Amino acid sequence: MRFFLLLLGVLWVGCGLVAGQNQPPTADIVLGKSVFPINEYYTISFRLRGAPLERYSAFPEIEGFKKSGKSSTTTTRTVNGQSSTELTITQRYAAFAQGTFTLKPFSMTVNGLAVRSEGATLRVTPQQAATTPAVPEPPAPGASPLQGIGLLDKLFGKPKPQEYVEPQDQAFLAVVPDKNSVFVGEGVHVGLYFYLAPQDQAVLNFYNFAQQLPSIIRQLRQRTVWEESFNEQEVLPENVTVGGKPFLRYRLWEAELYPLNTQPLTFPAVALQMVKYKVAKKPAPGLDNRLAGYKIYYSSARTIPVKPLPAHPLRDQVPVGSYEVKEAIDRTTFQTGKAFTYTFTVEGEGNLAAINLGAPPASEALEVYGPEVQQELTREGGRVGGRKSFQFRLVARRPGPVALDTLFQVVVFNPATTRYDTLRAELQPVVRGPVRTDSTFRARLDDPFYRTALPEADATPHPRDTYRDVRRYANMVVVALLMMAGIGWWRARR
Repeated sequence: MRFFLLLLGVLWVGCGLVAGQNQPPTADIVLGKSVFPINEYYTISFRLRGAPLERYSAFPEIEGFKKSGKSSTTTTRTVNGQSSTELTITQRYAAFAQGTFTLKPFSMTVNGLAVRSEGATLRVTPQQAATTPAVPEPPAPGASPLQGIGLLDKLFGKPKPQEYVEPQDQAFLAVVPDKNSVFVGEGVHVGLYFYLAPQDQAVLNFYNFAQQLPSIIRQLRQRTVWEESFNEQEVLPENVTVGGKPFLRYRLWEAELYPLNTQPLTFPAVALQMVKYKVAKKPAPGLDNRLAGYKIYYSSARTIPVKPLPAHPLRDQVPVGSYEVKEAIDRTTFQTGKAFTYTFTVEGEGNLAAINLGAPPASEALEVYGPEVQQELTREGGRVGGRKSFQFRLVARRPGPVALDTLFQVVVFNPATTRYDTLRAELQPVVRGPVRTDSTFRARLDDPFYRTALPEADATPHPRDTYRDVRRYANMVVVALLMMAGIGWWRARR
C-alpha cells in the first residue's frame, strides 16, 4: 500500500511539471515610480516567464535622461508542485535635471514576443534630505528575540545619499581662422571647433547639439562675403596638439569666406551648452557614480581685417587666388573652314565663381563660338579650390598662325606675391588652306542641342514682309474699334 501511494505521488508531480512546461512563455513591461527625486533612478523592466531569455530589443531612450546600467533578477516559484521561473531585466535611467518629462509609448521584443507600454508622465523632484535613522522599538514582552530584528535600514540607518564633486576640465570652444588678415576676394578658412582633453571624455558630452548648431552658425555668418560651406558630416574627434598638449578636436562648422568689400569680418562670441557630470566622492560598486549637469562654453570674439587690393584699372573685377592655366585642343592639324575645339582651364585655390572668360569679339579671320563652362570644386584639408574650364569652337577663315594669347587671357591677383598676373593662352595652332569669305560653321552631329532642335525646325519659307502686313492689319482693327466707340458715345449723349 505504501509503495502504491508513493507511485501516485511521483505521477502527480510529473504531471504537474509537464503541465508547467507546456505553458506558453509570456512577457510584460513594468514601469518604475512616476514621481521620484533627482538622486534616484527611474527604471523600466520587462519580465519573462516560462522560457529562458534568448534575445530582446533595446530599451527606449527618454528625453532628459541618460541610461545608467542594467540589472537582472531571477525568481523561481513552486506552487502545488509546479515550478515556474521569472526573469526580470531592469534598465536604470538618470535624470539630467528636475522637471516634468514624457515617456512616449514604446514597444519591445522579448524572445520574439511583442510587448507594449503606453508610456507615462515622469516628474523629477528635488533631492531629498537625509533623514535621521529610526530607533527600533524594544521587543514586546514575551516576544521571540527574532521579532526585534527589522530591516537593514532600521538596524544600521538608511544609506546616505552620495556626495558629488565637479572635476576640473580642460575643454574650450574656439573660432579659428587660418589667416589674421586678408585681401578683398581672398579666401579665409574659418572653423568652429570644440577642444577636449582625452581624460575628460568621461565627464563631458554633447547636449541637444542638432538644435544648438543652427543658431550658432547664424551668428557666425557674414553678410559681405561669398561663402563656400564644407559638407556637413558626423562630428567625430580628431587628435591634435595645442600648446604642446594632446587634445581631441571636434569640427562643428567650417566654411571658406571670400570678402566682397573692405568691411572687417567680425565673429561674435558664441555659446555651446554641454552636459558635464559630477563624480561621486566615494564611488559605490554597481552604480554609475555620476550626476549629470550642464556647463556653457564660450568662444572668444574674433575680427579679421580686410585689405583693399593695390591700384589697378581692373581692381574691382579681377579674381583673387593662386591659379595656373592648362590648355587643350582636339586636333593637331588645322584647315580653314573646319571647326576645332579649344579648352582654356584655370586651376588652383580661390573663388572660382569670380573667374569669367567671355568670347572674344568676332573678326574676319576667325569665328568664335562659346564658351561652354564647367566647374569642379574640391574641399580638402580646409582649402577650397578646383578647376574651371571654358570650351570654345573656333573656325579659321584665313591660313596662318592663330594668336590665341591675344584672344584668351585672365587678369588675377595673387595674394601670396601681392602682384597682378595675366594668365594667357600659350598654344598657337597654324591653319592651312585657302581663304574663306563666308561662314562655314556646321553644327556637330553629336551636339545634343542641334540633334533635337533641327528635326523640329520649320523649313517652310516665309516672306520677309510678313510682320509688316500684320502690323498694318492690326492698325486697321484698332481704328475700327475707335470709330465704333465714338459712335456709341455720340448715341449715348443723344
